[in-house]
Amino acid sequence: MTTDHAPLCILLAEDEMLLAMMLEDRLNISGYRVLKAARLAKCMELAESAPIDLAILDINLAGEASFPAALILRRRGIPFVFSSGYDEQDVPEAWRNENILQKPYDSRQLNAALTGLLAV
Repeated sequence: MTTDHAPLCILLAEDEMLLAMMLEDRLNISGYRVLKAARLAKCMELAESAPIDLAILDINLAGEASFPAALILRRRGIPFVFSSGYDEQDVPEAWRNENILQKPYDSRQLNAALTGLLAV
């Protein structure tokens, strides 16, 4: 976790480059520091060892599910939200109780999800 004076760090796992860049800009403007991962291996590496406070995980990272990274974050006690274009019934039952930002989402929905994570 970061100190009280450092900006909160978010792991952003998103494989769509333009969306990742747009989200990074939004998050930076909101005062967050962003670490990006477009592939599951990098996401898991960052989830395991990076000093992150929150995470936004696209469920499908270039054809690989991000659930293994979510397990790492859960073990570390780092709150996360999934983002997905899938319908809820397409998400494995074990993960349906997690917060999911349904794509496409806007800044208001993103901010609400992050506020919810910070309240945990």
